[in-house]
Amino acid sequence: MIPFSPPRIDQKIIDEVINVLNSGWITTGPKTKLFEKQLSSYCDCKATVCLNSATAGLELILRWFGVGPGDEVILPAYTYTATANVIIHCGATPVFVDVNENDFNISIAAIEKAITGKTKVIMPVDFSGFPCDYDKINSLVRSKAISDKFEANTKEQKSLGRILVLSDAAHSIGAWYKGKRTGSLTDVSVFSFHAVKNLTTAEGGAIALNLPEPFDNEEVYKTLCVKSLHGQNKDALAKMQKGNWRYDIIEPGFKCNMTDISAAIGLIELERYDKDTLVKRKYIFEKYRALLSQYKWAEIPLYKVEQEGNVIESSYHLFPLRIKGVSEQQRDQVIKEIFDHDVSVNVHFIPVPMMSYYQSLGYSIKNYPQAFANYSREISLPVFYDLTDKQIETIVKAVISSVEKVI
Repeated sequence: MIPFSPPRIDQKIIDEVINVLNSGWITTGPKTKLFEKQLSSYCDCKATVCLNSATAGLELILRWFGVGPGDEVILPAYTYTATANVIIHCGATPVFVDVNENDFNISIAAIEKAITGKTKVIMPVDFSGFPCDYDKINSLVRSKAISDKFEANTKEQKSLGRILVLSDAAHSIGAWYKGKRTGSLTDVSVFSFHAVKNLTTAEGGAIALNLPEPFDNEEVYKTLCVKSLHGQNKDALAKMQKGNWRYDIIEPGFKCNMTDISAAIGLIELERYDKDTLVKRKYIFEKYRALLSQYKWAEIPLYKVEQEGNVIESSYHLFPLRIKGVSEQQRDQVIKEIFDHDVSVNVHFIPVPMMSYYQSLGYSIKNYPQAFANYSREISLPVFYDLTDKQIETIVKAVISSVEKVI
């Protein structure tokens, strides 16, 4: 069976983890702090907080910004449930909007129609690693017509004076948008380093801070570190300094800090990310395109486009192939046939309004026709570092045979 997305765990990563285990310092410590600094440099953002998941990062930012009951957060209907769940955790209301046909990303026109005085945050999702149109989103929230609607309730909201743009960049570390990397494109971005992501720490995530004045991003970083560790004003590393054992709890925080074991993996992954990982993933995308684009039923995903002289380029996280003219049931049958060829594929994602819990809240996929149209025809093909040319050819043959058998 060809797997879908196994992590790249080689001797270099194993050796680095062993070094951390032998160091005697395995929780949040020097490796985590170094990883944060290197991520800030890589993304060209102002500060980075490493955590145990992207989900934790999204929720910490919502809570820091004071999002709660009575507030609304706009997000695409086409995303993983984590994007919506954190809004529910805060007691706020998810406002789903539809997505684009061409790139799966959130529709700017739909965002504009959904904004009300209760809107506190917009959460675009860089689906499959392809960046959303951040110039348009940033311009929208800064426009007088939209900012005049904004009702600030907290110190942070008053300081910003407009809707916060919180990018769910779980898929898109290393992607480019008009000469800038994700992480530097809007107010705050959150990355995922889950096991199936391009850059993994086994489990993990990071908040990339890029807040405008009058915010001090280093102070926000310190605030988020406190929130991520029970509301404790010193982490374990600080407490280990001579005579520095005493600490205080200044708020009822959470427990979602990154460990040095995870950061050690991340440091190796980041070191070789541009020159090795992304090169291989791009190669796989190009092979899929070359082998599948000759078939009229194959809709190849966007992963690199030029817009008014500027390049927008994916992180090559997912290859979301769409099959033209099929129903959801036919797509499911194609997937079954592909698995019968010992090839693992996936679907990204079942739109959140289709999930039982969200249906119980009154959401219906009928209100997001493009999200359903994209989902119902989508099959994600395997993309991982150790995928061979022979395996790619086997995958493509399985897809072709399965599609042609069903349609």
